[in-house]
Amino acid sequence: MHPALFYDPIFLEHKPGGAHPDNPRRLEAILNQLQQNTYTYNRPPEASVEWLTRVHAPRYVDKILSIRGRSVSLDGDTHTSAQSVDAALLAAGGACAAVRYVWEHPGETAMNLCRPPGHHATPDRAMGFCLFNNVAVAAAYARQQPGLDAILIVDWDVHHGNGTQDIFYDTDKVFFLSLHQHPLYPGTGQATETGRGAGKGYTMNIPLPPGSGDALWLSKLDEALDAIGARFTPQLVLISAGFDAHRMDPLGGMDVSEEGFYKMTQRVRAFAREHCAGRLVSTLEGGYHPQALAASVVGHLEALSQ
Repeated sequence: MHPALFYDPIFLEHKPGGAHPDNPRRLEAILNQLQQNTYTYNRPPEASVEWLTRVHAPRYVDKILSIRGRSVSLDGDTHTSAQSVDAALLAAGGACAAVRYVWEHPGETAMNLCRPPGHHATPDRAMGFCLFNNVAVAAAYARQQPGLDAILIVDWDVHHGNGTQDIFYDTDKVFFLSLHQHPLYPGTGQATETGRGAGKGYTMNIPLPPGSGDALWLSKLDEALDAIGARFTPQLVLISAGFDAHRMDPLGGMDVSEEGFYKMTQRVRAFAREHCAGRLVSTLEGGYHPQALAASVVGHLEALSQ
């Protein structure tokens, strides 16, 4: 069965400007590839302030909402256009709607095909192209559902998900696993960063050297999932699905292929089947070579369909 897809055309209206890597061509390439398949698209809701402030500081949420309809530079990499905040609200809302979908349809999967991405957004700061932390908002939203308490986030974007780590660093209810290139932006994600307080041991970082290919990524992912499964039983798995570890990506330096992403998805899908009735949601993060991104997403969705 195909994954449920959450998408809104406004995601194409987020235009950071110039030759910015996170441009609409990324999603356009994916949508063009998916025309050959019988996917159904679900319109996401806007994330409410209540959902957002479970992971972001209220003052920060107010700040982002205050620039709705405006073109603003939030840092050297993160810029908005007139509809960027609307897109960000739907990106976070789509992740939450995807969670609700798989919770109500055990065994099924979903993907949030969104822009802007989210995993660099911290509780009080926009950075790395990200306004709201979509996967973190979804995890916090999930924990409000009756009977849904323990969540695993798997982040395989080539850049470390510093914002997601910051948000859940002190809790034992959300296990954060990140495989990423190091050294690379934003410079965080050392193996020694494992959590704090009640969250000690619930963050696992696997920094990989530039040039790493399918075999190393898969072996490290397998080792990590085995270790996590031995001590943590999630009721939901979320993937921060960045595809910028692809060998053709201009922002990374890795050697992962479309087949590699397909196999990584298979591994996480099997883990979700074993531990949480297959409940799995993927939300799009990076990937800046449009054709490589589209091919990787197609393989990702094929693996989620199995």
